Amino acid sequence: MVKTNNDWNAMSDGAIILEIGRYIRHHRLEKNITQAKAAEIAGVNRWTLNKIEKGEPISLLTLISVLRALDLLHILNVFKVSTQLSPIQLAKLEQKKRQRARSSKGTEVGEEDWEW
Repeated sequence: MVKTNNDWNAMSDGAIILEIGRYIRHHRLEKNITQAKAAEIAGVNRWTLNKIEKGEPISLLTLISVLRALDLLHILNVFKVSTQLSPIQLAKLEQKKRQRARSSKGTEVGEEDWEW
């Protein structure tokens, strides 16, 4: 069973690494992929994948390779930074929107410009 309510701040670094290893092992087994096959897809040796799953420290690049091999890169979405405009900024942008069209002469287009 995968825990979902971890208090990450209260955990030691080693405990966090262990949880990451458990996560990888869980999803690898859920996909019915052997350690050897997952390691081959990730471009690491089986010993390294075994090390990860036991909760031993690894490099970030190795972690990314393993996540990619298991089609788990989507979990990295939590690191995506997105900017949101405040309501005031949105209102200012709305005010800057063009309200009327202008003719090529630089004057406003009115009924007198239409050639009926």
